[in-house]
Amino acid sequence: MNHLKEIVPIYEVLILILVSFVFLPLVVYAVLASTIDYQLLKRRYFKKHKWGLNISCGGIDGGGINADIAERNAPNFVLIKNIYKLPFKTKQFKNVICSHTMEHVEDPEKFYKELKRVSRNVHILIPPLWDIVALAFFREHKWQFLTLKTSHKNGLPRKFKLPWWGYQKKFGQHIGASF
Repeated sequence: MNHLKEIVPIYEVLILILVSFVFLPLVVYAVLASTIDYQLLKRRYFKKHKWGLNISCGGIDGGGINADIAERNAPNFVLIKNIYKLPFKTKQFKNVICSHTMEHVEDPEKFYKELKRVSRNVHILIPPLWDIVALAFFREHKWQFLTLKTSHKNGLPRKFKLPWWGYQKKFGQHIGASF
């Protein structure tokens, strides 16, 4: 019994070391990576151009038409009923930005083809692999793209289906931001 009392503090020390040197740095990294991706880089890309179409605007003004599947408080707003059949003319826009949306949709290729139909240049912002928080959005994200970049112009990177589609089919997809 006396021997057991000497072992318990060792486990407490190991747990403290694990939390201090593994868990806390991982949490800090995840918060920083997500902030860089969703806040800093996103802002940078939005300031880069005046976007003819900002689809999945989430209330952010892209400078031209702002569109989303839910009502948003944005200037020149257009409510989208079907992302695979957009209410715009072929090549109506010079530049379209679609921010943090492709990981949510059922068919990213079909949606991307529709974006290419309405614009000469399609800029896609997606969570890169280093943004590990994006993987945790099991109620929202359907896809993980195999890229280290946030921005992609006129192309979609390779992707894989995330394993929680069954959960989303049973309980629904929670969309806090956009598509």
